[in-house]
Amino acid sequence: MSEEIDPAVTEQQLTTRPSNTRILVILGCLTVAGTITGLVIVSTRFGIGILTGCLLAFVNYFWMKRSLARIFVIAEEGRKPRFVGAGYFIRYMALAGVVAFIYVFDILPIASLLVGMAGFGFAILVEGVIRIFTGLSHGTN
Repeated sequence: MSEEIDPAVTEQQLTTRPSNTRILVILGCLTVAGTITGLVIVSTRFGIGILTGCLLAFVNYFWMKRSLARIFVIAEEGRKPRFVGAGYFIRYMALAGVVAFIYVFDILPIASLLVGMAGFGFAILVEGVIRIFTGLSHGTN
């Protein structure tokens, strides 16, 4: 099956992709809302756990973004990136170390920390819903 492109669709509409900035803003809003909700409904420690988890999600995002940018710069120069998997492994081990430290010393509830770390996934889901409804309102698929 071949896909036919509607000539009335502009190139900008074809190349539209999720806005990283908007996803980060959504994550920030979810961080504030989740922290306040955790503080009010559950406990102070739970709210701080959500905040800490969301901050770890931000750190993970920017660390990954920097690592990928470095890999693309190296590839663009014609060199082969070395130890591509090592950077990912180190990043995940560092995050796992932070989570393990928090868990072992019972600094924060681990459930709230993990909910906060999942905030980036929640932000992407919200972005997807926004995209669906803005696409429907503009008559596109």
